[in-house]
Amino acid sequence: MKNIALFLMGCGGVGRQFLQQIVSCRSLHAKQGVHLRVVGVCDSKSLVVAPDVLTAELDDSFLLEICRVKSNGSSLQTLKDLGVCQVFSGPEVTQKVIDIGHLGKSAGLAFVDCSASAETIGVLNQVVNFGCCVVLANKKPLTVPMEDYDKLVSQPRRLRHESTVGAGLPVIASLNRIISSGDPIYRIIGSLSGTLGYVMSEVEDGKPFSQVVTAAKSLGYTEPDPRDDLGGMDVARKALILARLLGRRLNLDDMKIESLYPEEMGPDVMPLEDFLVNGLPLLDKKIEDRIKQASANGNVLRYVCLIDDVRCEVGIQEVPKDSALGRLRGSDNVVEIYTRCYEKRPLVIQGAGAGNDTTAAGVLADILDIQDLFP
Repeated sequence: MKNIALFLMGCGGVGRQFLQQIVSCRSLHAKQGVHLRVVGVCDSKSLVVAPDVLTAELDDSFLLEICRVKSNGSSLQTLKDLGVCQVFSGPEVTQKVIDIGHLGKSAGLAFVDCSASAETIGVLNQVVNFGCCVVLANKKPLTVPMEDYDKLVSQPRRLRHESTVGAGLPVIASLNRIISSGDPIYRIIGSLSGTLGYVMSEVEDGKPFSQVVTAAKSLGYTEPDPRDDLGGMDVARKALILARLLGRRLNLDDMKIESLYPEEMGPDVMPLEDFLVNGLPLLDKKIEDRIKQASANGNVLRYVCLIDDVRCEVGIQEVPKDSALGRLRGSDNVVEIYTRCYEKRPLVIQGAGAGNDTTAAGVLADILDIQDLFP
């Protein structure tokens, strides 16, 4: 039985779903000859770790208790009364996590980052140097300045990050296979935000932009403040990850990022309720005019990332109605990849590109993909 020791960073929706999937897949993994041994879990404030990282683990009932506690908004510190783990909190957490990473040299250890924090990059770069594997759902470590990025990707065999771009969709894997084959990639264009994909396909039907955004918020498609989606930064991070994969040495500051709201409606200027009630309706006319112009050209509008030899940008683009992007409806993600072999008819990857369940499944698949690195 191959034994893979895991340390989880982040206990939000994706992290909790990941732990639940580990528990529910025990019989499947046993048939595959793999055992996933969770030795520690941390969030931004606390850490719970098995008594002996080399031999012990947090058992399934304890993992489910972690999920219950965090779902209720409680602290990991409440678990210390159970007596089956060590609990640390405050400033000592980071050093304790690094100490656990030291054991990766001899024991084999994978750090799984399901947080949404940029602060994990320091720890991740250290544990990579220790010989640990790193599996990411968190985009931010891959969009830091190039100096830190280079350190993180210095051991590519030990790094997996499929879930950073398309959740469970095989976008990264497909690109890596194309790159390895020597088939030059000329262009990538994709709708990589379920929220913005939904918004743009709905306004195409004649609904006002403000109405669609409000509806998307009520359906839970957007962040609590929709401007977190409408600003385009999430799509920009995904685009930067793809561009760097193609060898482009870019930072976020080098990219053109189109926000769907002006600076004067930003979170630091306009309160959320004011934006929803008074700000959004002011944007309807501009979007409506752009839709009409695209329609006159035989096209539709989509909020996409566009990567080619000279551009890496995100924003609204006209796309042909009969293309995969043009036919997109709802909250699916779609990526079109143009290469020498896929020059006129691109390789198209489409499906659910968000959600805790699909993202966690992508993380789990990444871990199993590197099982040959473990004893």
